[in-house]
Amino acid sequence: MDMKNWLREQMTADKRRALPVLSFPSIQLLDITVRELIRSSDAQAAGMAAIAKRCPTAASVSLMDLSVEAECFGSQIRVTDDEVPTVVGAVVETVEDVEKLKVPQVGDGRTGIYVEAIQKALKQIVDRPVFAGVIGPFSLAGRLMDMTQIMIDCYEEPEMVHATLEKATQFLLKYIQAYKDAGAHGVVIAEPAAGLLSPDFCGEFSAPYIKRIVDAVQDDTFLVIYHNCGNTIGRMVPEILSCGAAAYHFGNAVPMIEMLEQMPEDVLTMGNVDPVSAFRNGTPEKVREDTLGIMETCCKHKNFLISSGCDIPPATSWENIDAFFAAVEEFYG
Repeated sequence: MDMKNWLREQMTADKRRALPVLSFPSIQLLDITVRELIRSSDAQAAGMAAIAKRCPTAASVSLMDLSVEAECFGSQIRVTDDEVPTVVGAVVETVEDVEKLKVPQVGDGRTGIYVEAIQKALKQIVDRPVFAGVIGPFSLAGRLMDMTQIMIDCYEEPEMVHATLEKATQFLLKYIQAYKDAGAHGVVIAEPAAGLLSPDFCGEFSAPYIKRIVDAVQDDTFLVIYHNCGNTIGRMVPEILSCGAAAYHFGNAVPMIEMLEQMPEDVLTMGNVDPVSAFRNGTPEKVREDTLGIMETCCKHKNFLISSGCDIPPATSWENIDAFFAAVEEFYG
């Protein structure tokens, strides 16, 4: 698939399709738990296919499970039946821990399951691109070191942070390449922890590592979408644009129109209906109002694509999700 052409189509179409980060609510369509979903490539592929059948999305997006990569490095994770898995504790506390930290192989932990899921999904979804989801380097390092500690160490132990980032990036390069080799049309790199950094620190501890990944994998057939849902992202637009990603996705912590006014007109920019207050805890009417409100403000920008602000929680009502797509149809209709 010519993904550069797909990008152009999203920005030139009179009626643009939505591209929410929508994967975990597939548990309701399959009548399974999150615990079952994250351990089965068949279930993940079936869930992606079920969502693609039900929802007129611009592309299909796999699980935004930000525990997978950290688990490969030895992190413990907490898994429940109805919530996205989370990382518990730290595996890197000293310089010696970093030196001993082994860079995993693709296939370790659940990574093999997730790559296999993309291969299986591609056989069932043939009418739109299929994107894999991975964590970003700084966000992965934060899970390995503990988020509070890495923020301190950016000041006090920057060399240790960079050493951890180097190993995180080495693994992510191999992991994303495996998705590319499996046939994925691109990857969504979630780097939410970078939203906690100052612009200067984003330019030191996050953006250069993302750029290495983009430079290595992005081409005419494979795109990188950068996601950041931090509330200070509006202050670091030059830094994140230096990554060179093909498209950018922002969370609901910032007004979408403020981000669009800073983004180049030829860079696809997505967001940002609140996944919690609207999708998860709201009503169909609130989802409709919020979606239409953002679209009425932002769709004058041709490079804008309506989306959720982050991944939509597993237990979100499908009545609310359907209301989102109905609102998009209403806006263009």
